[in-house]
Amino acid sequence: MQPINKVVLAYSGGLDTSIIVPWLRNNYHCEVICFCADLGQAEELDGLEDKALRTGASKLIIRDLQEEFLTDFVFPTLASGAIYERVYLLGTSFARPLISKHLVEIAEAEGAEAIAHGCTGKGNDQVRFELTAMALNPKLQVIAPWREWDIRSREDALAYAEEFNVPVTSTRKSIYSRDRNIFHISHEGGPLENPWNEPEESMFVLTRSPETAPDEPAYLEIEFEKGVPVGVDGQRLGPVELMTRLNRVGGINAIGRVDMVENRLVGMKSRGVYETPGGTILRAAHQALESLCLDKATMHYKDFIAVKYAELVYNGMWYTRLREALDAFIRETQQTVTGTVRLKLYKGNVIVVGRKSPYSLYREDYASFGHMDIYDQTDAAGFIRLLGLPMKVDALLSIDGTGASRYRQPDYTRFKRD
Repeated sequence: MQPINKVVLAYSGGLDTSIIVPWLRNNYHCEVICFCADLGQAEELDGLEDKALRTGASKLIIRDLQEEFLTDFVFPTLASGAIYERVYLLGTSFARPLISKHLVEIAEAEGAEAIAHGCTGKGNDQVRFELTAMALNPKLQVIAPWREWDIRSREDALAYAEEFNVPVTSTRKSIYSRDRNIFHISHEGGPLENPWNEPEESMFVLTRSPETAPDEPAYLEIEFEKGVPVGVDGQRLGPVELMTRLNRVGGINAIGRVDMVENRLVGMKSRGVYETPGGTILRAAHQALESLCLDKATMHYKDFIAVKYAELVYNGMWYTRLREALDAFIRETQQTVTGTVRLKLYKGNVIVVGRKSPYSLYREDYASFGHMDIYDQTDAAGFIRLLGLPMKVDALLSIDGTGASRYRQPDYTRFKRD
């Protein structure tokens, strides 16, 4: 490695990044500049500058990236339909490339030789940060203290904080690892490390439990333009205000809790609990509108690539040509995804109760069982004969050889146990 005189640290003010500041100064003897991306962490930003300076940083840079986050990362991913391993809406995953992008920009502006992060060597975030840096400026060195130091647990980290008088909010009694932004909050560690343990109700931040949610449903109307949410209940809203409103009403109605055991990129499984109230609402609304506006072949193929898109985002490969190519396809599919969806929220459930669009492909007169001029029901006979031709040929060959279709007498011995 080249000599490092200045490093820019991705700083949250949590336990890990707080102790990294003195650790970098003690081990690399360099100036440490802290950078915090304001992605909607709310009160987590309170007193952050004072805390960074007290732990040895030369300064703290905070950038409000909430609108960029929603516009350039969240909404395109929602439009893609991407969801990782059936339930995860990728709230942490697509925040990392944005943070890393600005981390690189600040390092270049400040004349730093390196960037640093507080990701562990077992997790996904180290990959997301470093792949982004590699794509944007591979000349910058990357320091990952968790892959270098002898701290091996959060208890060790707390002890290090005590030794160097670093103020932290984590305690040995409440030791969850959290990541929060305007889209979601994640919870890991502590009691959650045993997948049999039910999450404590006191752990949740954004959502009520279904038991304490209102007994009357809440109704919402969400308006989209070309796949992008632009309004709620007839009121035009900017991205931040829209997401804030949906988070609030979703949280009150217990929307968006997910408890999953996921497969990390590095190969091991981990248990995480996520709260994504507004995102869960938007996903349901967007899917309902697509079902109205997309033709069958396009929608089915889009569902197919959504799995790949989710994999790219989860694996930190945002800045890749493949993701850009998939985005081009997705943007084309969204040209007619304009309209309004009406939803009912009730005790953790998001129920679609209405949808409309000027580009709707649904026609009541076409779908009706009554008489119509555009569709002759007798045409279905020829269609069925052509669709079933391979099955018919297979059955005829079986009958000629054995006297019966091979499906007439299934071989149940295959299901017998030894």
